[in-house]
Amino acid sequence: INFANFFIMQLSSLSKTQSIGASRQTTTPSCSCTSAPVPLPKHRMPSLPARRISFPKLPSVASAAAPAHVQPETDVIGMPQFLGNLKFNQDGLVAVIVQHIDTGEVLMQAFADRAALNETLQTRLATFYSRSRKGRWCKGETSGAFIHVHKVFVDCDRDSIIYLSDPIGPSCHTGARTCWFSETSLGTDGVHETGDHTHHADHAPQTTLLSLEQTIAKRRDAMQQPSEGKPSWTARLLGNPELACKKVREEAGELCQTLEKSEGKERAASEMADLLYHAMVLLNLQGVTMEEVLRELRRREGVSGVVEKASRQTKPQ
Repeated sequence: INFANFFIMQLSSLSKTQSIGASRQTTTPSCSCTSAPVPLPKHRMPSLPARRISFPKLPSVASAAAPAHVQPETDVIGMPQFLGNLKFNQDGLVAVIVQHIDTGEVLMQAFADRAALNETLQTRLATFYSRSRKGRWCKGETSGAFIHVHKVFVDCDRDSIIYLSDPIGPSCHTGARTCWFSETSLGTDGVHETGDHTHHADHAPQTTLLSLEQTIAKRRDAMQQPSEGKPSWTARLLGNPELACKKVREEAGELCQTLEKSEGKERAASEMADLLYHAMVLLNLQGVTMEEVLRELRRREGVSGVVEKASRQTKPQ
């Protein structure tokens, strides 16, 4: 009898545990497209020059997927007027280019309708109209690769948009950082197309700064392979950290000299190029990317230099 009672108690306990688990599963937070409306106060569209719309500080990565209520455009002051002044095509869409706020990279191109633009401006997450899905598409809702939108720009004809953004993860569905990784050129034997998504950095459109950074990285990779002849200057610097530090100090002094001795703009630009190059080699030795440097500069934007310096942690002795 005692064993029978014990068995019944165990079954009862297991049933309660399964019931609680099922209850928890049914209360999982839904995404923004299915969450219950949460009334928010009306807010005013920022009034800024040069067709630019800026936003306050962005949420953290962890909060990117949090449900967000999007108000109808008619409830947002200035939104109907802004959208009404855009030139949508016959399908009610405008082209949208996503550009990296720090590196300047062109990441992807898609289309947006009125609803997508309305949502993007409110949530600061890049939202589009998917022509294949025939509906709303918030980039990252399924992949996790959200795109935080910092600013929105409208071109002179008002028929295309730029989302100046900070992406979380790759922007291309192939897993590449950018959707542009195929380079076309014309040679004596015709047109050639090179590049694919697996080596997208080799043929992606890059600024001069990023192209130089990639060249330095390639020189470092080449050092792992046997080679004949003298090493390049970059390889010598990478192989001799003391020499790299010495050159950075030397080039900084020569840049200062261009001002002290009034050597002119061209000389100043030349010495700055030398300093920047050698500093980037030094950064490569420490595993620091230019994107990290540019992100840090953006973090300091609008902050007093005195205040920013005072907020830094004390350097170890």
